Amino acid sequence: MNADAFAALLTDYCLEVRPGQQIAVSSTTLAAPLLLALQRRILEREAWPLLDVALPGQSEEFWDAVRDAQLDGVASASVAFAREVDATLRIDATANANALAGVDPARLARFAVAQAPLRELRASKRWSITLWPTPAAAQQAGMGTRELEAFVTRALFLDRDDPVAAWGELRAFQAELIGRLSGARTIRIEGPGTDLTLSVAGRDWVNSDGRRNMPSGEVFTGPVEDSAEGVIRFTIPTAPRGVVVSDVELELRAGRVVRARAERGDAYLQAALETDAGARFLGELGIGTNFGIDRPIGAILFDEKIGGTVHLALGRSYPETGGTNVSALHWDLICDLRAGGTLSADGEVLLRDGVFT
Repeated sequence: MNADAFAALLTDYCLEVRPGQQIAVSSTTLAAPLLLALQRRILEREAWPLLDVALPGQSEEFWDAVRDAQLDGVASASVAFAREVDATLRIDATANANALAGVDPARLARFAVAQAPLRELRASKRWSITLWPTPAAAQQAGMGTRELEAFVTRALFLDRDDPVAAWGELRAFQAELIGRLSGARTIRIEGPGTDLTLSVAGRDWVNSDGRRNMPSGEVFTGPVEDSAEGVIRFTIPTAPRGVVVSDVELELRAGRVVRARAERGDAYLQAALETDAGARFLGELGIGTNFGIDRPIGAILFDEKIGGTVHLALGRSYPETGGTNVSALHWDLICDLRAGGTLSADGEVLLRDGVFT
């Protein structure tokens, strides 16, 4: 994969690095080609690259040794660092996608609650997230490593002559879609095992064009918190913190999840719903528009953008949508409409069988 072209896209398009800025970049040693390219690119922009590179096995060792007091606290140095930097970039480059599968889900949820203030501080600055292909990520995706590299290249539009222009084209398409959605009050999602309605009245839709998530390709909003009614089935597996959860079914009444089950990973699902009072409410409705991503690879950054799918997030809302739900949880679950399903706004079908009308 072309690390130099990737670094240019991240530095110039996603973060728009300017002279004098301090740019925090975190990943693992497996992303060394991209990290080195980024360091050079950021320095050329007369900014400061601050690299945080995790060692192999570091996350497993952390969870094996961490004590209760540390689960409930935040390192003051981490808070100070987050306050000082101008932008953050996280590059997922895993050596083991299921590294945390054996960790008690309740402990993961507890740690997430304690880290919420730090996440909010980072979110208040310029930020971006992306992925560097690794053999472990390829194995999880059911691909060879070179095949995954080509897949990621297409998803990021790095196979185009002008990737930035390609993201501009997608932004324009999404703006048209938002134009169709902006006056809508009621959204209905229908498909096998799914019939859910929710209100988006008075909420804003966001055009996600790759500046934060790279790749992106979605429009999203925050549903009215007490509006969701019905049932929905999420057939695309997700792997939050390395725990695979698949075939999830939820029933919602007055916006709240009243029944939940998962064919696999049910213990994680139940623990996540108990994270806090806001975890049983929806914080996001998103519509995937990136048809360069045509299949799930086990990375939510990509999977939720699949063209022709919709996703709902349990937990925290994004304030820019007008959503008010507060939670330490934000977990995206994907409903695939490509094999038969519709999304409609005030009775008008916008998406049928994965194709925009």
